[in-house]
Parts: sequence; C-alpha cells; structure tokens
Amino acid sequence: MTPQLQQAIRLLQLSSLELQTEIQEALESNPLLEVEEDFDYDENARKSNTEDQTSRDISELENQNIPEDLPVDSQWEDTYDYQPVNTSNSNIIHDGDMERENQDESTDSLQQHLLWQMRLTHFTEIEEAIATTIIDSIEDDGYLKTSLEDIQASLGEEFAEIELDEIETVLHRIQHFDPVGVAARDLRECLLIQLRVYAESGLPHIDLMKELIDKHLDTLAKRDYAQIKRALKVSDDELTELVRSIQLLNPRPGSQIQTDTTEYIVPDVYAKKFKGQWVLSLNPDNAPRLQIAEHYAQLINRADNSAENTYLKNNLQEARWFLKSLQSRNETLLKVTEAIIERQKDFLDFGEEAMKPLVLADIAEAVEMHESTISRVTTRKYLHTPRGIFELKYFFSSHVSTDAGGECSATAIRAIIKKLVAAENPRKPLSDSKIADILGEQGINVARRTIAKYRETLAIAPSNERKRLV
Repeated sequence: MTPQLQQAIRLLQLSSLELQTEIQEALESNPLLEVEEDFDYDENARKSNTEDQTSRDISELENQNIPEDLPVDSQWEDTYDYQPVNTSNSNIIHDGDMERENQDESTDSLQQHLLWQMRLTHFTEIEEAIATTIIDSIEDDGYLKTSLEDIQASLGEEFAEIELDEIETVLHRIQHFDPVGVAARDLRECLLIQLRVYAESGLPHIDLMKELIDKHLDTLAKRDYAQIKRALKVSDDELTELVRSIQLLNPRPGSQIQTDTTEYIVPDVYAKKFKGQWVLSLNPDNAPRLQIAEHYAQLINRADNSAENTYLKNNLQEARWFLKSLQSRNETLLKVTEAIIERQKDFLDFGEEAMKPLVLADIAEAVEMHESTISRVTTRKYLHTPRGIFELKYFFSSHVSTDAGGECSATAIRAIIKKLVAAENPRKPLSDSKIADILGEQGINVARRTIAKYRETLAIAPSNERKRLV
C-alpha cells in the first residue's frame, strides 16, 4: 500500500474536527499549500437521485501510476500511528445563522466545591482535618461510601484520639453544604437531609414525606402503593402528591457539579428538501478551500537537483496528493450519503417508524465500493436533517420479517415500542409479552426477549417499574 493511498484512507476516516486539525498541520508543514483567498463556496447541492460520474472509489488510488520521482519517504508516513484529536472542547454548529452554543467553562470538581465551602466555615484545626478527609472520600455522585471507622483510621496517629461521634458531627455539617444532601451514606439519608432543609420553605405534607422515606422507601421502590396507603392511611390523590414531591428531590446531588465538558458535533453533510426532492450539500465550514501556492511552485526548476529544489518538488507532489485525497474524501462522502438517503427517504419524511432495514453491503453494492470503505465513510460522520443530526451509522439496522413477506428494521421496531410505552396506561403498563402481541397483530413477529433487548437499549424500565398511580 503506497503512502498516498494510506493518506487517502486516513483522511477518509477522520471526523470533521480531526480533518480541520490535519489541514492546519499540513498548511504549517508544507509551504506549497495555501488557503484560497475570498473563495465562494459552491452552494449548488446535488440531488440525492443524481449519479455522480466523477466520484471514485478510494481503491482506485492504489491503481494510479505513481510518478517515479515521487519520494517514498513522504512526510505522510506512519499513518496508522495517528492519534485521534481530542474533540471534547468542540462546539456544535446549528442550522440557520450557525450560532455556536455556549457551554459552561467551569472545571471545579465536587471536592473543590466542598473544600471552598469548608474554608468559609468556622472549623477548628481538628475539625478541618476531619472535614478534609471526609470530602476526599466523597464519590462523584455525592455519596460517602467510606465508613466512619475507615475515616478515623485514615486520619493517622496525630489524630488518634478522635472519637467516631466527633467525625459524625463534622459529617452532619458537611451534609448541609451545597449541593444539599451531599455526603449522605445512602439514598434514604440523602432524601431526608433535603427534606429537613426544604421543610423551612413550607413544603406541604412534610411529615408524611419523612415517614414515607424513612420507613417505606423500599416499598416505594417496588411500586407497592396499596401497602403504602394502608401504612400511611392516605388516599390515592394524597399518595400521588407525596410521590410527586419526593420526585422533586435529587437522588444524586453530586451530579449538580459537572466537571465534564460537553462534546458537540459538527455536521459533515446537510440534507434539505427542495421542490419535493431531498438535496445534499457538504458543510462548507468544515475545512478551508486549499490550493497550490503558485509563488513557490514557479520557483521549482525541473532540471535542478539541489537540496532546495528537491525540497520544493517533494512538497509540491505531497501538496497535490493531499488536495487529491481531500477531493476524493468529499466526493466519496457525498456519494455514500446520497445512496443512504435514497433508501431512507421515508425516515426523513415520516420519522423513525418508517426506517427501512439497511446494511453496509447494500450501500457498498450501490456505489461499487468495498464494505470497509463504507464503514470508514459512515463512522463519525454526521448528517444534519430537519429531524436532527444523525451519525451516518444510525441509518443502518438489522431487520425482522413480517407476515406479509416484507422486512421491518430494528430502528422502526424500537420507535414503535417507544410510542406504545408513551401511550400506555400508567396503572397497567405493557409487559414485554403484551408489546410482542401488539406487534404481532401488526404483522411484525418479534420474540419477547427481543422486545426486552430493544426496550433496554431505549433505557425503558420493565413494566413493574413503570407502574404509576396516575
């Protein structure tokens, strides 16, 4: 495999953000490359049913006749040692005015947030040592899973005389730090701490809520509402109000202090409907338009074998291959996306329930490329549609046979399951077997265990956990 083919394949599998970094590195290292000044991006989108005769398979590059004077020690070697670019600080590009969404730049961890509050609180030297040890033991979700005995042992010989009740006293003070409920040792304690704080704001039914959490939390988790009503002597409406109030509490207080920056997505291709046809266009903001720097190219003397001239010739050849690889990447990406949209028009028009079964081999056959090429093109490449932004991989799914002899995609089945659960009676939620029966009535034969698998991928709880009072 030639260095040029390796480069073309590597550019093909880069995400848009990684491609921008790659282009910037090429501009900095190769004087024969430059950005076109005042270029106008061609906004003439190509219709999805138009065949592109100029698109080529990446495999064709391997069959190109490489010039004999092309240096084999190209600066683009070691392509498979490429390290992915960190995109955690990237932004998502929105449609319309393409405004960038602001994000919280705060990087304080939960421990730093608590230590800051500790320093503003009056603690003795011993209490501060205890508080610091407790805070260091708090998990990211806000819970203290280390026992008081272990905290006592970790204080060292200097504080060997500290008793457990002293540690617990400091712990109770930390539990009232922001966020409220932090440093709780279990869910029950976490919710009760929050209730004690919110009781000052006049929250109704506070005593019943405390009793429900303190004595019947396990029963509440099992959705055994009949037993709770008997124990608390409340009606359905009163119990419903109690449960709703408890649901306002935060079971994971540490999650309020986020340290992870949001990873945004830049779409590679835009899909819009124009005069009844879906048309595609590449995102012009993904990469600058490049060209050969004519000033340096004119300095090359073909008959000169000096080091300077050889350097320029090598960089000129590399620049040409880089531009050719970029062009091939764009053409291949657009060609594959067109083939996908041609088969998934119903999804764009009607939604997930209209998604058709599709595998890599189908697109590979349609565009006359290898499946591995299709896999590279569709990985970490995103399509912006009126229904949202989707990775191209999203449009591929397995299929289930129907009674009519047709096929239904797994994506469509998941959408139907989601719709059925959203419309179910909360007092009698649908079981996996019942959902399978409903799909069977629609001609879609799916086993109960398959329904369970699809339901879990949708993060939908089992029927016994979805039961509600209202």
